Amino acid sequence: MEAKELFMNGEFVPAAHGTISVRTHGFAYGTGCFEGIRGYWNESEQQVYLFRLREHFERLLRSCKILQITLPYTVDQLIDISIELVQRNGQQQDIYLRPVAYKSAQTIGVRLHGLQDDFLITSEPVGNYIDTTGMHCGVSSWRRVDDNAIPARAKITGAYVNSALAKSEAMQNGFDEAVMLTHDGHVSEGSAENIFLVINGELVTPAPSENILLGITRDTVMELARRELGRITRERQVDRTELYIADEMFMCGTGAQLAPVIRVDHRPVGDGQIGPISSAIQQLYADVVRGRSSDYRAQWCTPVYARERVP
Repeated sequence: MEAKELFMNGEFVPAAHGTISVRTHGFAYGTGCFEGIRGYWNESEQQVYLFRLREHFERLLRSCKILQITLPYTVDQLIDISIELVQRNGQQQDIYLRPVAYKSAQTIGVRLHGLQDDFLITSEPVGNYIDTTGMHCGVSSWRRVDDNAIPARAKITGAYVNSALAKSEAMQNGFDEAVMLTHDGHVSEGSAENIFLVINGELVTPAPSENILLGITRDTVMELARRELGRITRERQVDRTELYIADEMFMCGTGAQLAPVIRVDHRPVGDGQIGPISSAIQQLYADVVRGRSSDYRAQWCTPVYARERVP
């Protein structure tokens, strides 16, 4: 079901009214931040579960702090707004919430301070963002932007031109996705995904210092691997050549979910098939996000069509 309403300027409005001026500062200069939040339809329970909603809004407020954006909402209020938006749209399917906080001043000039801020949330139907059955990736010629240039720990709208350059290059060269390196040549992340390798039975992922977004799905994967598979993830510097010798590889993110990688730079990862650890985590993740795992439902899944709340 297409969205009938969105939340903008402090109120719910018809989706067709969700417009901004072409003079908006955030439109011209990329001075905004956002989140991507998935909601999963559980057919047997007739319920939409919003996955790790609280953590997403906590990260949004941290991004706002970096960009000097002031929101008049607490995390709890943002959760309530999100639930009401999906209810008002009557959506009973997989959905994607897109909260955006941005500089709404209609002015010319590059700065962050002393400008009006605004906020909106949209809710749209969504399917798979990328292939989850085995991707072919290529190492990008575009380097991941450094945290001292554009802070990687914030989801800044303007920063995604870096990702778009890498993604288009990869697809136009026949790959499904890009692997981006840091300026010193170490593995950072995909165009919009965190990266995990399996090497000698161990999970390895680039450390936060490698200009990565501190992904909520990344955190979920590490927690599931530890609790359900008894595997600790090593967060460290990852060399490019480790992509070629890894036994398994996968990418993850809210949009990507969990996407195994079976080839990098035309070289097979492991035996060129989805590996057992990747497959196990992919299945665990699929069960958890739809509220099918009682061990994680109260902790991570916020129901839309019920008022029980995550404490």
